[in-house]
Amino acid sequence: MIEIFKTLEDGIHQIDKIEDGCWIAMTSPSATELLQISEKYNIDIDHLRAPLDEEERSRIEVEDDYTLILVDIPTIEERNNKDRYITIPLGIIVGEHVIITICLEESKVLKGFMDGRVRDFYTYKKTRFILQILYKNASVFLQYLRIIDRKSLEVEHKLHISTKNSELIELLELEKSLVYFTTSLRSNEVVLEKMLKIDSIKQYAEDTELLEDVIIENKQAIEMANIYSGILSGTMDAFASVISNNLNIVMKFLTTVTIVMAIPNMVSSFFGMNVQGIPFSEARYGFFIVTAGAFLIAAIAALIFRKKNLF
Repeated sequence: MIEIFKTLEDGIHQIDKIEDGCWIAMTSPSATELLQISEKYNIDIDHLRAPLDEEERSRIEVEDDYTLILVDIPTIEERNNKDRYITIPLGIIVGEHVIITICLEESKVLKGFMDGRVRDFYTYKKTRFILQILYKNASVFLQYLRIIDRKSLEVEHKLHISTKNSELIELLELEKSLVYFTTSLRSNEVVLEKMLKIDSIKQYAEDTELLEDVIIENKQAIEMANIYSGILSGTMDAFASVISNNLNIVMKFLTTVTIVMAIPNMVSSFFGMNVQGIPFSEARYGFFIVTAGAFLIAAIAALIFRKKNLF
């Protein structure tokens, strides 16, 4: 799908034809659409396809007619009816007259630009647009990191009473998400540093503050991802022991109950033997005496176990 946007006097608008100073947003484009853009702007088709490969690494490639910037952006995928946080590539191609973005799916990073919710956004100010995308990308990373932190706390509360592995598996998925985020953020940082050194991306004095904000936001996201990853790793190790301990407590309780319940069974077995000389066999209330005695012994045993904290 190809969408074309351009900043007019009253804000951002979606237009029907490609014009100078416009933004071409390609979301999961078809082979025909890729070929059309490739021929129109003399862009290597492999560069257009690169962002559609989930394993593509972040990088910058400078060509005669354009510059390709590849960064990783966060996204959510549903797996086993639960949200999982991963990263996918986003390609930004800066041409002489247009800027092109290519992504596998609709992104929260670009949605705000399309809806006109980003201040001081102009499609014809290509350098500022790139910096704004990178700033928004770091902000979305931070937002998802906070969500991951909240989810890990929820899982921790469940683990206090759990004897199953499902919560640990959920924590493992969150830890994997943090690994993806940390790796992607570091790659993006390298791209940002390289972008500042190349001549094809012009630097303007009015964008200096925005550039500093992008660097700070990205570094903050990296630090948060590292902190959360360290905490989560330690939490998983601790709660693996907690789950094992919870299981031991359950087994101890069941063993104690089994011993207590075995006492009446043993007494009834002794008095149920078909031999002469069984005590109380001729007594009028023999059954009740034996039963009461069995439960009395069981109660005494239960009290002893209770004092030893086995219940």
